[in-house]
Amino acid sequence: MFIVSLCARAQFDAAFTNTWALQSYYNPAAAGLDSKLNVQGAYSMQMVGFEGAPKTMLINADMPLFFIGPKHGVGAAFLNDAIGAFSNKKIQIQYAFHPKLFGGRMSIGVRPALLMVGFNGSELDLRDSGDPAFASNDIKGNAFDLDVGLRYTYKKLWYVGVSAVHLLGPTVRLGDDKTHEVSIDPTVLVQGGYTLTFRHPRYKLAMDAMVRSDLQFWRGDINARLLYDGNKHKIYGGLMYSPTISAGLLLGFDFHGINIGYSYELYTGGVGALNGTHEILVGYQHDLDLTKKGKNLHKAVRLL
Repeated sequence: MFIVSLCARAQFDAAFTNTWALQSYYNPAAAGLDSKLNVQGAYSMQMVGFEGAPKTMLINADMPLFFIGPKHGVGAAFLNDAIGAFSNKKIQIQYAFHPKLFGGRMSIGVRPALLMVGFNGSELDLRDSGDPAFASNDIKGNAFDLDVGLRYTYKKLWYVGVSAVHLLGPTVRLGDDKTHEVSIDPTVLVQGGYTLTFRHPRYKLAMDAMVRSDLQFWRGDINARLLYDGNKHKIYGGLMYSPTISAGLLLGFDFHGINIGYSYELYTGGVGALNGTHEILVGYQHDLDLTKKGKNLHKAVRLL
């Protein structure tokens, strides 16, 4: 027992159900890819009914910058993740470059970030309060982090991308004496998607997939959504599946650029049907491309 070392590992980043809607959060190369201002808020309540269950809030925004030549994009995000006695916060900014290539766009993105990790030791109820492995007070620390990404988008039909998050493998040291630490492994994410248009142009089938891995463990997510594009509103419904982990339902609508979505993720192994994950998604989009023909035209009063 003295010579055997045991190690427990788990993913550091929260796994959102609506991966398709948070493209620039998972891959910095997607920032500003559309000619729109995108603002998104997501709130995830995982494993409801359990004490100390994870609760995650994300605010993410990106927009294009129109310079001479290829398009540039910028973005920013704030993540607050609480799980048990731990609280993880991440503040990030990102930049992406979108040159044209083979009829589509090749995107390159970079994202520096600040990680802030806290541990609420005062909330622990330990039998042995003198155990030095557990802090008896509230401690916190921070570290610099870096994410990079590549992505290729062909019109609005399909895309494929790869990103590396926590590229520096940061170690966050907690407390004034720095005796506690949290190490974060680099993670690779591969994404792809395809949109199928039916004979009736108002109906589409959007399919997306993502695989993430720290080269030791992996998780895959697949989702498919049936979309109806009306004159004034859009409605979608679909299913998601993560092999050996969960399955879920996706619902939402879009009205005048405002998107509201809800999803429920049901775990397929060992957790009750009512102890899944509720996720709420709220987004807003506004067109920023002032170069489009027919937009923002003005006539002199004398010509009316």
